[in-house]
Amino acid sequence: MAWAEREQAMLRGAVGKALPLAALLASIAAGLGQTNVSAPRYEFRTEHDPNGIGKFYFGREIAQVMGHQGADWLERPQREQEEQTDRMVDELQIRPGEIVADIGAGTGYLSRRLAQRTGVGGKVLAVDIQPEMLQLLANNMARFGISNVVPVLGAVTNPLLGPASVDVAVMVDVYHEFEFPYEMMLGICRALKPGGRVIFVEYRREDPAVPIKLLHKMTAAQVKREMSALPLIWVRTSEVLPRQHVMVFRKESR
Repeated sequence: MAWAEREQAMLRGAVGKALPLAALLASIAAGLGQTNVSAPRYEFRTEHDPNGIGKFYFGREIAQVMGHQGADWLERPQREQEEQTDRMVDELQIRPGEIVADIGAGTGYLSRRLAQRTGVGGKVLAVDIQPEMLQLLANNMARFGISNVVPVLGAVTNPLLGPASVDVAVMVDVYHEFEFPYEMMLGICRALKPGGRVIFVEYRREDPAVPIKLLHKMTAAQVKREMSALPLIWVRTSEVLPRQHVMVFRKESR
């Protein structure tokens, strides 16, 4: 069943059962991604992992955001060896001329590599919610002489990208930190062109040997579960990297 049909069926079911008005409004808000009407999309717990924020989505606790104070970790010299980032970029299959959104771009470690793949005819929209990160990113782009990366200050509920403006949205070790994952992903879906791709790179939670805090890892099954609430179709999962999944989804046709 298509995403739009699932949403409509949910609303028809709510009406058919003669739910109270408050419950019906909550159902409608859930379908539209609104946040001004209370809906049971998230769960909050007082007892939780100290590395999380006590907010749960599809049973997963959302991890704390890495602040700009930890920016050096993104640029660590051993990152290529640990994560095989050149191979990772190959797995993203970015084509020349594409408009790519690097969501949670940080210092621009990935953005400047994506900029090489899009070429002068393409563009990388480097989105981050921390102005300090974007300043570091801008400094790095100037230092490397890269002109096709555009910094974008996003919000916690929206990447603030134009509708149908992006061919590919990439998130490398970022999605698990979204404070409002449903709302943020809905905004990303709106920014995608028809048939556009969403790519997640996440540390494998299935592998206890991956030396990353538990809440900063995700299983492939959990990513699929959370994307089932959105107009996205799973395309493929690559496990060629030593520590991370590469999961590709396509925007569902209406």
